[in-house]
Amino acid sequence: MRDGIDVDLDLHLNAAAFHEQTKTAAARVLKDAALHILQTANTRVPIQEGHLQNSGDTAVDRNEMRAYVTYNQPYAVAQHENLDWKHAPGREAKYLETALEEEAPAVRALIAQQLKELFR
Repeated sequence: MRDGIDVDLDLHLNAAAFHEQTKTAAARVLKDAALHILQTANTRVPIQEGHLQNSGDTAVDRNEMRAYVTYNQPYAVAQHENLDWKHAPGREAKYLETALEEEAPAVRALIAQQLKELFR
């Protein structure tokens, strides 16, 4: 009791619902981050007919809270790893790895901004 005012506050937190909402929001943030990396990688992926670029996709594992960026053409790994193959200007091997490395600060900022907005 302070200055003659008595306040009785009774709060209940549905922890399971809060946890599920938080996981859903975090998964959305991870999806946005993965899409950012995919968009950047798509500007570098070796291109002849566009099949490799068009096969790019993202996924989020909500249990592990991990995001994935994949290219599902059978030659995707070979194109990514073979440093001796020639590519059109601006296209390169390691297209996914370099996109992730170079965009890591932007992705961290994106995640931080979205999480701040989530917990306002």
